[in-house]
Amino acid sequence: MPAMPTEPQAPDPTPEGAVQPPRGDLPPAGPPADGAAPGPDAATGPAGPDDEYTQALKDLEDRWRRALADLDNLRKRHARELERERAAERARTAAAFLQVIDNLELALSHATADPGAIVEGVQAVRDQAVDVLERLGYPRDAETGVPFDPTRHEVVGVVQDPGAEPNTVVQVVRPGYGRPDRQLRPAAVTVAKRE
Repeated sequence: MPAMPTEPQAPDPTPEGAVQPPRGDLPPAGPPADGAAPGPDAATGPAGPDDEYTQALKDLEDRWRRALADLDNLRKRHARELERERAAERARTAAAFLQVIDNLELALSHATADPGAIVEGVQAVRDQAVDVLERLGYPRDAETGVPFDPTRHEVVGVVQDPGAEPNTVVQVVRPGYGRPDRQLRPAAVTVAKRE
């Protein structure tokens, strides 16, 4: 029979992350032996880094939720203000055309009068409407003899015109309104072709 070792052997090292059995040098669990009441941290133990991280995480989550609510409120307020501005701009534009309508009605009421006076009245109303569009930022574009510009003109025809430079506007079929960067519509024009 082999001889038994007389010295106790050291236990195998515990693998990392494994739960270790309680050690004998720790105080026993339960209330203190002297009968004193447990301290404020007795139930939860001393505040450790995990508690600090948890509280910091809760604070950050609270701030994040408040920021989302503030952003949502800002978005709704902006949408209301934008709609209010659009309504005000529509009202200003419509009010600008009221005089044009009044003058057209006045011209229609004089339909039995002198035809020359009616034509002059309609031309004056047209000029008034063009002026309103110009004040709104859309000037009339009806020039002839200018070089063709694809940002301002739409070609509806090409003609042979010996008296005009090639690639210039010979006739405006329908005037345009606005500037190249902001147009209601381009001018419909006929252009002199190259020989």
